Amino acid sequence: MAEVTQLHPNKEDNYRLAPHNVEAEQALLGAILVNNEAYHRVSDFLEIEHFFEPIHSEIYGVFGKIIQAGKAATPITAKTFLPDELLENVTMAQYLARLAAEAATVINAYDYGRSIYDLALRRALILIGEEVVETAYEADVDTTPSRQIEEAEKNLYDLAERGHNNSGFQGFNKALTNSINLAELAYQRDGNLSGTATGLIDLDRLMGGLQSSDLIILAARPAMGKTALATNIAFHIAKNYKSEPTPDGHIKTLDGGVVGFFSLEMSSEQLATRILAEQANISSSDIRRGKIHESQYSKLVDVSNKMNTIPLFIDDTGGINIAQLVARARRLKRQKGLDFLIIDYLQLLSGSSKSANANRVQELTEITTSLKALAKELEVPILALSQLSRQVENRDDKRPQLADLRESGSIEQDADVVLFVYREEYYLRNKEPKENTPEHLTWQNEMEQVFGKADIIIGKQRHGPTGSVQLGFEAQFTRFTNLAKEDYLPERME
Repeated sequence: MAEVTQLHPNKEDNYRLAPHNVEAEQALLGAILVNNEAYHRVSDFLEIEHFFEPIHSEIYGVFGKIIQAGKAATPITAKTFLPDELLENVTMAQYLARLAAEAATVINAYDYGRSIYDLALRRALILIGEEVVETAYEADVDTTPSRQIEEAEKNLYDLAERGHNNSGFQGFNKALTNSINLAELAYQRDGNLSGTATGLIDLDRLMGGLQSSDLIILAARPAMGKTALATNIAFHIAKNYKSEPTPDGHIKTLDGGVVGFFSLEMSSEQLATRILAEQANISSSDIRRGKIHESQYSKLVDVSNKMNTIPLFIDDTGGINIAQLVARARRLKRQKGLDFLIIDYLQLLSGSSKSANANRVQELTEITTSLKALAKELEVPILALSQLSRQVENRDDKRPQLADLRESGSIEQDADVVLFVYREEYYLRNKEPKENTPEHLTWQNEMEQVFGKADIIIGKQRHGPTGSVQLGFEAQFTRFTNLAKEDYLPERME
């Protein structure tokens, strides 16, 4: 197409042009004119902004509108919606006629479309690089280097994810195959779970493990042990991590997983102390105060050496917003891998700068929506801890309910699973009657029934039953444990 390639005849080659291929753009537009089916082969990923030549963007946009309206895009129908003059001595009608006359076949349309798209990505990469350089030179006081890095990473990740040609409808046979593969994986895995095992048999029995792309909310009043439960699950998954390389060079997780832990309340040292106490069977308060003898210290050293090798990564930065959290999670997935993500806890997150002027309910809605989107994007389960409102304390029955979720109904709406931690022992201990009275004897009997036990209530589960399971709780080690079979509670279907 020599006669139609020079759209900018006066340009001089004294500077570097951004990567582009005008001939591929012309070939694709011509193929669409000859056979409108070519448009459907590329429209899933190719947008008007991907064309280098502005007039080609305009032509492609007009073709799209005509075809989507159920009409035929031809030189005659399209020229009405385009400028009359293209270049000196070349009208739009003549240009469209030449495109159609020298068109490639529809068979090559997809390849031309991908070429145009790939070159657009390269131009976008150049722009991001230029923006990074410009911002680094001209940064104001509020723009810290770390914030600039996070913004650049976000832009790069968005660019990498944009235009993947794997969305849209898929045949039921493909969905069925994926479902069978999931069932086979569950059959082969220890415990016959379709998801990642938490190590708590009772809980896994009702949930089938932690499912990929699920947003799981773990809610409780303070002192119920929700952080302890999260650390127990995190350590179990990281400790059991097994993987193998795949033929394409990726790493496939066989069991357990790589765990990311956003600890917005506790420092990484406090979190590590909790896990040490749990694994070494030494009270965490004794570890903090140094009240341990030589044999216990040796045990701590042995346990810490074993813990050094597990893929558990902690970010204890306080006051981060949801955009920063998403960027850091993506970075961890890219650099180390990621199979399970924990946020402790939801109410300590802030919204993005866009929602700075919104009320807290709107802000929390943005946070939960973003977390659910992140779970789907990274294809990992996300466990987000949440506080419950004080209205629980005003009821005689202190067992938590969905209505107790604090600040926003979006938590319940966006979550795939909602878990509550409830320890009757905590409330009963504060109601101790006077000693040597009949009431005190009754109280002692009730305490014996609930001592060292905790209920995990499944208040919502999209793909399974609701109900309760009972676990053991060893407060001195901040550890949840499995109970004997006779302690199982019956599951309740809703």
